Amino acid sequence: MRKIYWIASSYYAEGLPFSLVQQVSVQFFTAAGAGTPLIGLLSLLGLPWNLKLFWSPLIDLFGNKKHWIFIMELILAGVAVLLIWPAQTHNLDLAFKIFALMAVMSATHDMSVDGFYIQTLPEAEQAGYSGLRVAAYRVAMLVGNGALVIIAGWISWFVCFLLAALMLLALAFWHRAVLPEPLVVPAHRQERWQQVRAALQSYLQQPHILWALAFILLFRAGDAFLFAMVTPFLHSLGYGLVARGILTGAVGTITGIGGSILGGLIIARWSLQRSIFSLTVVQSFPILAYAWLAWGKPDLYAVAAVAAFEQFAGGLGTAVLMVFLMQRCQKGYEATHFAIGSALMSLAATIAGSYSGFLVVELGYMHFFLLSFAAAVPSLFLAFFLPAGLFTQERERYGILPK
Repeated sequence: MRKIYWIASSYYAEGLPFSLVQQVSVQFFTAAGAGTPLIGLLSLLGLPWNLKLFWSPLIDLFGNKKHWIFIMELILAGVAVLLIWPAQTHNLDLAFKIFALMAVMSATHDMSVDGFYIQTLPEAEQAGYSGLRVAAYRVAMLVGNGALVIIAGWISWFVCFLLAALMLLALAFWHRAVLPEPLVVPAHRQERWQQVRAALQSYLQQPHILWALAFILLFRAGDAFLFAMVTPFLHSLGYGLVARGILTGAVGTITGIGGSILGGLIIARWSLQRSIFSLTVVQSFPILAYAWLAWGKPDLYAVAAVAAFEQFAGGLGTAVLMVFLMQRCQKGYEATHFAIGSALMSLAATIAGSYSGFLVVELGYMHFFLLSFAAAVPSLFLAFFLPAGLFTQERERYGILPK
């Protein structure tokens, strides 16, 4: 039972800073009156997650992961407090720098949590707790982009960021008390560097790796454009902080959790190879729905339905990508291989999102969303034509025969 508590709390602690950096920052800049080009550039805050592999060995080389988790959560709490200052003056330059610092600390914290999870739990138990990890992470995003944004609209940004800091501070001392000490005997630093090099080489030497890398990079390209501009688009329709917190934070996150669960069930029932194309198609439909919203500007109920559908379809896509990444992980290198895949999958969001605001200025929202759908088309072709050899591991593990 104790495992459930620390697994849930550690992945909640992983999701909350991510939500602050990737979601709440957009809400804050939108409320402060920033233009779409600047809001789009907030996608560059995702760079630390793209580049985290370059400093990931430091977590293995110095100290243990429990200490890293505690220290990172203390620092993240302090950085959240720093956000109170630009929140009072709407100093967007200072706010961006503080969010960038939080992004670096959050990416480092993510690697500490993921590494601790893999290092501490027996391999046979790791898959069994994966649903709990995803649920806790999603709850954190519900709190961040939902509850905290609503509080900012009802009360103030001061209270929003102060509550975030207090939560992170409480989590730090909770984890210091309840996380078990790692049982793995540390290796010499030279051996660890050799392990890192071997992990990178083994990942790139997998069969059909170019197909796999292309799919990971392009799978969410359309969503990346969409994600960056949903908040300013809803703002342009007249929806304020509270309404956006309810639509994209509360309702959207709940439907996103439902989509992730359903996607996992579909893949478990029919296999990833058989369901990957259909789920990729469904993931792309909400982009056209947003183009319809931009064209017709319908009422609140239609907007809520589209926002809920977008998060639900995104949840389905998340299930596809998570399973695809896990199938690229070879025994003995699971942590590093998953870190490589997860860093690559967010690269499209960083690059596409940074250009999205400029495209909105040039094209307007309706044509921008149509362009976003066009960016999703390559992922449909890749999902349909992926070599069967990429799913050999899946067939061998579950006894699935090719269709």
